Amino acid sequence: MGRTHALTGWCAGLAVAPVVGAGSVHQAVAFAATTAGFALLPDLDHPGAGASRLLGPITGAVSWLLRRVSSALYALTKGPRDERHHGMHRHLSHTLLFAVGLGALTMWGTRAGGWYAVAGVVLFGVLLAADALGDWLLLVAGGAAAWWALTASAAGELRELTGWLGVAVAVGCFTHCLGDALTEAGCPFLFPVPIAGETWYELRPPGFLRFRTGKRVENLLVFPVFVVLAVLLVPGAWHGLTGLFEQSTVQAGQ
Repeated sequence: MGRTHALTGWCAGLAVAPVVGAGSVHQAVAFAATTAGFALLPDLDHPGAGASRLLGPITGAVSWLLRRVSSALYALTKGPRDERHHGMHRHLSHTLLFAVGLGALTMWGTRAGGWYAVAGVVLFGVLLAADALGDWLLLVAGGAAAWWALTASAAGELRELTGWLGVAVAVGCFTHCLGDALTEAGCPFLFPVPIAGETWYELRPPGFLRFRTGKRVENLLVFPVFVVLAVLLVPGAWHGLTGLFEQSTVQAGQ
């Protein structure tokens, strides 16, 4: 489900960017690239996930630590009706609390580190997304970097994103949780709110609305729909496409 997480994160980022003030195309693209990447980060709690393998022993060690902390927290806080579970995958990092906490940490870090820290967060997001969507994304990112250099002040645009990227990180993580909540397993993203005797209650819709990861519904419906949205939500894309359509209609009628 990695590519779907990245794609939905990209769409969520483009939708939220204008709300937080990232109004230019340059800022919206950087914001959404970050959201796309961090929509994969919650799976850092699984040793085989792309996020855990991305930087070799570095992310591997962080993954190991996250799993241990998550397991200890689960053992300490589980309710009377929670399952007998190790509490590692789809637990601590799959909560709204984690998303908000990591977003706040990113906001503080980018404000303290300036545009260099912002560039580092964006780059890490791009690497995460490329790992899920394919190496072709690195070529696109390279082209985007060249476009930035030719059409805008990269440092100035990145400096404007200081603090906003905390929102991008939080939105990315939360988008991941929403995606997992639509699967058969569900997602306990409202922890520590107790529901029906469970502290780690897996929220999910009725059975007919759930889908299995990597199967037909995801591959033939969910992913294609978000591919279209990923293009249409880019600032100016809808206006440009409708303009081309109107122009072709006029020419066809002549």
